[in-house]
Amino acid sequence: MLLIKNGLVIDADIEANKDILVEDGKIKAIDKIGAFDSIKVDKVVEAGGMWVLPGLVDLHVHLREPGLEWKETVATGAKAAIAGGYTTICAMPNSIPANDSSEVTRYILDKAKTAGMAKVLPIGSVSVGLKGKSMAPLTELWKAGCVAFSDDGEPVYDAGLMRKALEWCLMHDAVICCHEEDKCLSCSGCANESALSYKLGLKGMPTVAEDVMVARDIELARYTGGRVHICHVSSPRSLELIRRAKNDGIKVTCEVTPHHLTLTENDIATYDTNYKMSPPLRTEEDRQALIEGLKDGTVDAIASDHAPHEMDSKLVAFEESTMGILGLQTSLPLLLDFCADGTISKKRLADLLATSPANIFKLEQGRIQVGAPADFAIINPDIKWQLDKTGVFSKSINSPFLNTDLKGMADTVIVDGNVLVQDQSQMFSKEVANG
Repeated sequence: MLLIKNGLVIDADIEANKDILVEDGKIKAIDKIGAFDSIKVDKVVEAGGMWVLPGLVDLHVHLREPGLEWKETVATGAKAAIAGGYTTICAMPNSIPANDSSEVTRYILDKAKTAGMAKVLPIGSVSVGLKGKSMAPLTELWKAGCVAFSDDGEPVYDAGLMRKALEWCLMHDAVICCHEEDKCLSCSGCANESALSYKLGLKGMPTVAEDVMVARDIELARYTGGRVHICHVSSPRSLELIRRAKNDGIKVTCEVTPHHLTLTENDIATYDTNYKMSPPLRTEEDRQALIEGLKDGTVDAIASDHAPHEMDSKLVAFEESTMGILGLQTSLPLLLDFCADGTISKKRLADLLATSPANIFKLEQGRIQVGAPADFAIINPDIKWQLDKTGVFSKSINSPFLNTDLKGMADTVIVDGNVLVQDQSQMFSKEVANG
């Protein structure tokens, strides 16, 4: 048995100092401090002064394996996830080959089991080869272990195909995760379409390219009764469409990313390709609209959109570089700032990073209650640190947050009752002064 002592236990429904008893990979009991002191346990984790959150759940990561292992592997991505406090990550299907067959799904699951780090749950392709022409064998993928479906990286252009997929998903109450981009409007752009993009000489991607696809998929969800999850929302108009759809009872959820919550288009002014992503960084007004969505409940989840790329693909002209940044190890400290300044509560943070993401995909993780999986991220909210190249567990290092001041990290991470990382903040505090 494992005992977690003296921590501030936080999830969507609780915020109180408690002790937690774990047995056989499940939460056995939760009670007041000292309630289990008379019980003989195999290991004690001291959590005094720390926050005990459910293990974080990331609905949107790119692990690149199979086919692009020089960027990332399932094992390295799962290790980076644990370092960032994520105990469950959901892998998008844009590998080579794409995850459009049970063989690829089982390959990913086998690699994750061998790695023995974060739980990796595959997301299957909506269309064969992510080409948007014909529907992938969704039944086969579901039975093999996929937890959702997406063509992320590409939109599902064909509205008829999207309708068909949504109607199939009704059989299992499965969800389709939508990359919302009308490429006839985004036109291979590389930055937010604005006065700044014109000044920098960069082809712009207007917010309307996102908005029109969000509107279409909301209407298809309305018509079919199916569930859509809108990935990496960056446009205030898209957020307003989602807000209204929820009020109408349409089955729509959405996520935002830490980088769209903390960065703006002004950050690309030096042509640093580590700030290039899709959708692009938007204006300060757009960023504030996303934050308002956190506060009013329109935003259901925060997902890292972890997108590793080798340096050769970033050390080129801005227009030619790959899109995407790392996210698994930096998301938590970036978001803890929103708790520190009172933008959101600790319980809301736990909901956005664990409980609600798990609910969207119908997972048993993401909550601290008796009988739930014993997955925990024990957070040191006060440590000041920096992530340098030597501390990155991903194969790639494409992050704009390297060597910047961060505050807060996952000190101890537990998966199914097994302590995989402990005292991580002490390791980092040797390099950067704590406090």
